[in-house]
Amino acid sequence: MALITPLKTAAEQQLVEQFASIKAELPGAGAMRKLREEAFAGFETKGLPHRRLESWRYTDLRNLVREAMPLARRPARPQAVTDRLALQTIAGTRYVTIDGIFSPGDSDLAGIPPGVSVRGLAEAMTEAPDAIAAAFALPEVARDDSALMLNTAFAQDGIVVEIAPGTEVAQPIVLLSLGSGASEAAIVSRSLVKIGAGAKVTIVELHEGVGAAPVQLNHATAFIIGDGAEVEHVRMVTRQRAETVQVQSLLADLGAHVSFDSVAVAVNCGVLRQQSFLRYGGEHSRAALRGINLLRKQEHSDVTLVMDHAAAHGESRELFKTIVEGEGTGVFQGKVIVRQHSQKVDGSMKSHALLLNDGATMFNKPELEIFADDVVCGHGATVAQIDGDQLFYLMARGLPRPQAEALVLAAFVGEVSDMVSDEGVREIVSREIDCWLGQRDGAPKPGAA
Repeated sequence: MALITPLKTAAEQQLVEQFASIKAELPGAGAMRKLREEAFAGFETKGLPHRRLESWRYTDLRNLVREAMPLARRPARPQAVTDRLALQTIAGTRYVTIDGIFSPGDSDLAGIPPGVSVRGLAEAMTEAPDAIAAAFALPEVARDDSALMLNTAFAQDGIVVEIAPGTEVAQPIVLLSLGSGASEAAIVSRSLVKIGAGAKVTIVELHEGVGAAPVQLNHATAFIIGDGAEVEHVRMVTRQRAETVQVQSLLADLGAHVSFDSVAVAVNCGVLRQQSFLRYGGEHSRAALRGINLLRKQEHSDVTLVMDHAAAHGESRELFKTIVEGEGTGVFQGKVIVRQHSQKVDGSMKSHALLLNDGATMFNKPELEIFADDVVCGHGATVAQIDGDQLFYLMARGLPRPQAEALVLAAFVGEVSDMVSDEGVREIVSREIDCWLGQRDGAPKPGAA
């Protein structure tokens, strides 16, 4: 019997050397240290994700990451970071990480709402490694993902938010993650959000790059949601350099009678993999994952999600809108799993894309895995160009073609942006969309007719 040993790429070998040299410095002891070791051992076996893996066939991370950048250290404050913090005005309490490291001085620690606690992940891993290690546990459908293994092994810091049962948080909790771009670096972080039974909260994640240097970013946000809680989640990935490669993971474990609504927006994202893994742990819960991807030049956004109905009477809704211009590439891979005992599940999954020129590309791969016999599930996907009749209608009423196109495109993605219930957050999302539309080739410039 032949024994085949896969060869490691240069980046994979560098990651092995990095982990060996810094693992003793990473926060956490006991169960947390053991979890890191196990996760990295799993990564060593699998290596970086590549196109021969079905779930990664459209985003070849092994090919994209030729060299592993050094792990980010706490940076000296570049002026660009200070300027961006001053411009960020979304209403709510703000908690900041810079290059993946929690920055208490830039966070609203004095304004933490009643019933809410916020601290850095590194602090939590040091003070309560066993509890954090338990919260790091991945859902069954994500345990083979080597990008998440890498995140578990290397995560330096992040933010831990805990909301007491029955707490209603009036304003959004904003988790602002800035990449300083001071030098090429790998940013590996994780945020944990624990929401008690019956609580109600809006969590907003903003991921932005402000400097000149590209980065390799691997971030995960994990939600543990108690029975009867209502959660709105918005994640925006913006202002990234074209050379930036990042993986953004969303993990959520839902109790019974939970309402979870998430909207993900990607604008000027570089190369982005957005993966979501949701598990219905209790009955009568509903979740909606929605997203907007605006891509130009050679940008790439891969939306891959798994909705695991491990309990009966669940409802899931997925709706993603993608606009691709230039040589950009959009990807949607959605999977809904209904376990054998999970009867009375209602699921709907849709992906719609507009390609604005011949060089633009979109891949759609919706899937259903249903092992129960009393369910209602369906999926659909479309790829098209701008409707000529809509353009004709608008231009016949005196609008120049660029303005007519902008109106059609804004309406196309507006179906998703309008689903953000918080008015202030919705305005931020709309502003990013309008900015992207205004920067399109041929778009009307300020002051133009």
